[in-house]
Amino acid sequence: MSNYTPGTLVLEDGSVYEGRSVGAQGEWVGEIVFNTSLTGYQEIITDPSYWGQMVVFTCPHIGNVGVNSEDVESGRPWVRAVLARDICETPSNWRAERSLPDYLREHGVPALDRIDTRRLTLTIRQYGVMRAALSTTNQDADRLLAMAREAPDMSELSPLREVTTPAVAPWDEPANPRWAGLPAVEPDGPPPHVVVIDCGVKRSILRYLVTSGARVTCVPATSTAEEVLALAPDGVLISNGPGDPVMATETIATVRALMERVPMYGICLGLQIMALAAGARTYKLPFGHHGGNHPVQDMANPDGGATIEITSQNHNYAVEPSSLEGLPFRVTHWNRYDDTIEGLAHTRLPIRGVQHHPEASPGPHDSLHLIAEFCRSLAVESGKQE
Repeated sequence: MSNYTPGTLVLEDGSVYEGRSVGAQGEWVGEIVFNTSLTGYQEIITDPSYWGQMVVFTCPHIGNVGVNSEDVESGRPWVRAVLARDICETPSNWRAERSLPDYLREHGVPALDRIDTRRLTLTIRQYGVMRAALSTTNQDADRLLAMAREAPDMSELSPLREVTTPAVAPWDEPANPRWAGLPAVEPDGPPPHVVVIDCGVKRSILRYLVTSGARVTCVPATSTAEEVLALAPDGVLISNGPGDPVMATETIATVRALMERVPMYGICLGLQIMALAAGARTYKLPFGHHGGNHPVQDMANPDGGATIEITSQNHNYAVEPSSLEGLPFRVTHWNRYDDTIEGLAHTRLPIRGVQHHPEASPGPHDSLHLIAEFCRSLAVESGKQE
């Protein structure tokens, strides 16, 4: 590591990890989580749901295929830092436009490799999500420990204004047919209009809505119910996003006001916001769900049975099951790793949602049909499709 700037990471429990810096230079604090996906580092790094988080990649090698402009999930990286065992600096892939270290340096994102990611991941699993401090300019561990412990807790922050669209904006780009995993739909008559409340939406969600036959408009997370309804939506999708859902007070109020007026679907944070708007509660998971291999049981099979789908996950919070007592919601999906809620449906209104990511990116496409079913239900509800 003599040819590289050293970097030091210190967790708030006092554990110290040393590595080499292959990203931006400086100092940062943030919440540290781990992701178990074997592919898709570019999609993970550009997912707005990772705002404020340092991501540990358990896959031993990342960066091998570089970075390209097609696979990003937003216009920039949102992770606070990238931590890995080995980060490739010379990618080999016909789609690569630059190396991962070059991309991270360009956007001011730090990256450390040559660190003990096994030990780091086990620490997070045992003690839970923690705050951390990273420096490439000052290796004083005691100083970094103080920085980590003084950093704000994620539950105290309101990041939605940082990641949402600044204005109402249409979206018309479909999923790339080379790897869409879903046939394009041409609805009979005008396409159903889906208004997406953008809490940090991934581009893959928008692309699959278009591929599923919808006309899509994104609105800021701070939009009121009246502003949403003024766009004459056939349905509303509340997107994924970062932070503690209880801090999304404006979006919760909007969703509460829309519940009796328009069909809705929530994905990840969107599901949690929907549950809070209905009077349920959420809680923070010990170390969250971040990866592409979570088995989810779908209890809503038309034939009365239950199927298992392998899903992509990225969340630190979940809906409290006991808080649903007395509310008009039923659980449609369960996580088979830890029996957390993965899906809800209103018993009377056309309102549903899932905690996992049906668009995957990265991950399996077992649940991709959910986006198409939502769009199809809007067309049927509006009488636009038989």
